[in-house]
Amino acid sequence: MIGVAAAVTAVGAFAVELSRVWRRGSAAMPAEAGSVVEAAVEAAVETTDVAVAGYQAAPGQENALFNLFASFVISGLASRAIAYGLRGRRRLGPFRTVRVGRRHIHHFVPGIVLAFVSGAVAIVTRDQDLEPKLALLFGAGMGMTMDEAALLLELDDVYWTEEGLLGVQIAAGLVGLLGALAIGLRFLRRGEAQVLPAPAR
Repeated sequence: MIGVAAAVTAVGAFAVELSRVWRRGSAAMPAEAGSVVEAAVEAAVETTDVAVAGYQAAPGQENALFNLFASFVISGLASRAIAYGLRGRRRLGPFRTVRVGRRHIHHFVPGIVLAFVSGAVAIVTRDQDLEPKLALLFGAGMGMTMDEAALLLELDDVYWTEEGLLGVQIAAGLVGLLGALAIGLRFLRRGEAQVLPAPAR
């Protein structure tokens, strides 16, 4: 459900922004276009330019926060999808169930390591150009860890039970999704100001 909500929200946000750019940008409106497909492609390219310009014009801290939210959501969803694909299998493409002796190594372990290492590097270096890149790693580590938060809270393997599927999972996924959407919309508005002509008064 979280994956479906994320996909629908992302597609919906892109569609809304596409319609805004189509109205204000250089692409012909559908009623006036010789080819609606060509006009739609032009509007989509211009929408991408708006998003890129908005991201590039944003302060480093805003980029880092967006990267953290986006990688958190993506890694959390990917972790859940990979774990689902591995159910009853030893391998799924490059991914496999890791065991050390009789102990199953859950993906929160590399998630915690990834978050700790990237967080420590960010603190030690204090390099503002590096922070958005480290935020990607930190967010990915958070997503992997939060996907198995129920195991850490229950101190038991409840991953595929009701406790493991609800609660923290849904809250964390939706908070990350909404945060990424809110910051992404700020990028888009800033990009519109740089790429598109000012609206007529």
